[in-house]
Amino acid sequence: MKKVFLVFLALVVLFIKDVRAQEIPMYGPDLNQKSLRINMGSQGVGAEFGYGINAKTALRLGANFIPLSANNAVNVSGFNSTSRVSASFSNVHLLADFTPFANAHGFRLVGGAAYFMNANGNLQMQPKSDYSYGDIVVPAADAGNLNMRVNWKGVAPYLGFGLLKAFPNHAFNINFDLGSYYLRRPDANIVGTGLLAGNSSQSAQLQRNLKDYRFLPVLQLNFNFKL
Repeated sequence: MKKVFLVFLALVVLFIKDVRAQEIPMYGPDLNQKSLRINMGSQGVGAEFGYGINAKTALRLGANFIPLSANNAVNVSGFNSTSRVSASFSNVHLLADFTPFANAHGFRLVGGAAYFMNANGNLQMQPKSDYSYGDIVVPAADAGNLNMRVNWKGVAPYLGFGLLKAFPNHAFNINFDLGSYYLRRPDANIVGTGLLAGNSSQSAQLQRNLKDYRFLPVLQLNFNFKL
């Protein structure tokens, strides 16, 4: 992991030098500059308002949301079933961009926090046909269904970095963000019906298994419009 990080850091440095060699102007945020940012990436789509508070620091206030769902993405061996996986994340956040190096104005450190109004994962499973266990045949209607829910709702700090300048020189520019939110420890539960109702007792084990799943990576492309 350390070697991968060092290689990535070297690529970032080479990228910045290459951009500077092409004489693309990249300066830190200027006092009182304003922008509207539309973004898309691993945390969905969203919008931000940016404001430069001094030559090196800018603040941005925004919101993101991501609804995802997929059918039959999970299969259990020996259990002929249909499944639906869904996730719903939405947040409001306040982030600060800081340009630490006078000779590398296209590199930004980014920190802040978000409040996740929704941060839910859900897995629903139900039998597709009658279930056979030896000589016993259980009709699908009697087998019931299974629902697993995970919730990370709450405040999450953010840390990362950005490439290319925070504000456009003229009307428009593009930049990038890479980092991660550190979510609160999730609440998880299992609800079963019919013959699957006994699985509800495994909720505590599911929560223990997921207690360290708290990082929400952010890889984001930003379109900035000067105000």
